[in-house]
Amino acid sequence: MKVGTFKKSTLVALVAGVLAGPMHSVSAQEVVYPAEMSSDDIAGAIFDRADTLVKGEGADTVKDITSLMSSDGRFASGMYLAGKSRWVIEEPYGVDEFMYFLEGGVTLTSSDGSVTTISAGEAVTIPKEWTGIWETDGYKKIWVIYSDDGSAFE
Repeated sequence: MKVGTFKKSTLVALVAGVLAGPMHSVSAQEVVYPAEMSSDDIAGAIFDRADTLVKGEGADTVKDITSLMSSDGRFASGMYLAGKSRWVIEEPYGVDEFMYFLEGGVTLTSSDGSVTTISAGEAVTIPKEWTGIWETDGYKKIWVIYSDDGSAFE
């Protein structure tokens, strides 16, 4: 299975399609707000929030923040910051994930040996069935994940 890549104009169309998708009903008392990422957030201020998950130290520090979790627990979005890493993914990836790279990039080598390289300003969607090798010198990305049973977020 080939990993798909997208340019910035395609990202805009994809996000517009997600936002125009089906809405859930909300009671009169419940107020639901859009999950905004401001330009300051995207520049990195989002990682200063108290609910940012921080793992590791120094060059090995990883920062992850969820900006939205759907009411059914199957869909989420956020930002992620990580340094150099290499992951061999032998079991299927497990979630469908769209990623837009703000800085850095990633090289994805699928299990058949085909290589996909994504750089800052580009996007990729990895299907939950994907296996292969994930290599990076570091990156900052916006992520959107769908998990059909919600287990990815437990």
